[in-house]
Amino acid sequence: MKNKIIEGFSKLTKEEKINWLTQQYVQGSNELKNILKQYWNQKSELQKIHDEFTENTISNFYIPYGIAPNFLINNEIYAIPMATEESSVVAAAAKSAKFWLNKGGFKTKLLGNIKLGHVHFIYKGNKAKLQQWFQCQLKEELIKESIDITKNMRIRGGGITDIELVDKTEELESYFQIKGSFNTQDSMGANFINSCLEQFSITFKEEFHKSNIFNEEEKENFQIIMSILSNYTPDCIARAEVKCKIEDLKDDSGISPKEFAWKFKQAVKIAEVEPYRAATHNKGIMNGVDSVVIATGNDFRAVEACAHTYASHKGKYTSLTHCEIKNDEFNFWIDLPISLGIVGGLTKLHPLVIASLQILNNPSAEKLMQIVAVAGLAQNFAAIRSLITTGIQKGHMKMHLINIVNQLGATEKEKQYIVNIFKDKTISHHLVSSELEKLRNTPK
Repeated sequence: MKNKIIEGFSKLTKEEKINWLTQQYVQGSNELKNILKQYWNQKSELQKIHDEFTENTISNFYIPYGIAPNFLINNEIYAIPMATEESSVVAAAAKSAKFWLNKGGFKTKLLGNIKLGHVHFIYKGNKAKLQQWFQCQLKEELIKESIDITKNMRIRGGGITDIELVDKTEELESYFQIKGSFNTQDSMGANFINSCLEQFSITFKEEFHKSNIFNEEEKENFQIIMSILSNYTPDCIARAEVKCKIEDLKDDSGISPKEFAWKFKQAVKIAEVEPYRAATHNKGIMNGVDSVVIATGNDFRAVEACAHTYASHKGKYTSLTHCEIKNDEFNFWIDLPISLGIVGGLTKLHPLVIASLQILNNPSAEKLMQIVAVAGLAQNFAAIRSLITTGIQKGHMKMHLINIVNQLGATEKEKQYIVNIFKDKTISHHLVSSELEKLRNTPK
């Protein structure tokens, strides 16, 4: 056990890290070494870029990078890059794009672009006095002392849009917040927001302790706990929607347009009221969202956290998409809270991220948010369409079939045979394995 504890691991070369890892955990396996090295990029300068994205790197972890074409968004055609390993995600997005191509396509707009951060603090004193001091003195000082930090952002049209004092004492004793609202333009803004908040903390603490308004007891019972941005951005929202006459909802499954619209709306309503369904419903949306977020070098963990928090903001977890039928018109939309950037982070470093943004015509951050919302809506439309007609497994398992035969070590000839056999059959790992075994045992 002691041999598995190491000091100075980060200082080892990549080769030394791999040697230590294989010796301690896989008995010096050359197979593991070869696998890890197999994924190194042969161009050393490109590998160096990848190595410096994070710490203790020993290899690269590849995710398939695909394209979903034919997206008509605000009367402009897009091919959307998607990085995902899950079967049928790209195919489903492309299928939705094709379905809506001659029905007006996707329409989008930004409902807000404000991001938030907080200084969390404890104050045991007179609330009214604190509020008055904040409004009459502190708020102006916070903006003034952050002027150097916000200069470049203000030049680009962003910066601090508001600062508020928030009383949270009903939820936690003596707990207050300084809530900052920010417009970060084309950057996701985490570093900018956190720098502002930390300056708020310094200014707040200095001004509070030198103020004559608060007595010694209040000053002793004042404590700043932390300063940090929030990944929940309910005022930074992109809307994507599709709409058409019900009669145009013709589906090759044989279901009538009227029944299609009714069943589709019911499926969405079920996700609105039933959290068990909403979780899977929204997961499907995030299949589309995350794949574009990853392909464009943005933080999919932040995007996930924000989306699921927003789905719960009324006290019950619910659907991110909504459907309405009115005057014989079908309307399906998503309001997606999302914070993205096209500058900073990996956006100017990762070659595929740069390529993704070029493919998308180098969008602004606000336009990228809307494109991502479209990807989420398209994915959800494809999933619900399958669920209310042929069932989700028919399309998904066809895509998954290749994964199964690859796991079973099938040759190209065997793959073609199995794909043909299961063209109109139910697919499962057991059934595929059985058919492959039969094939292999058939006398040549």
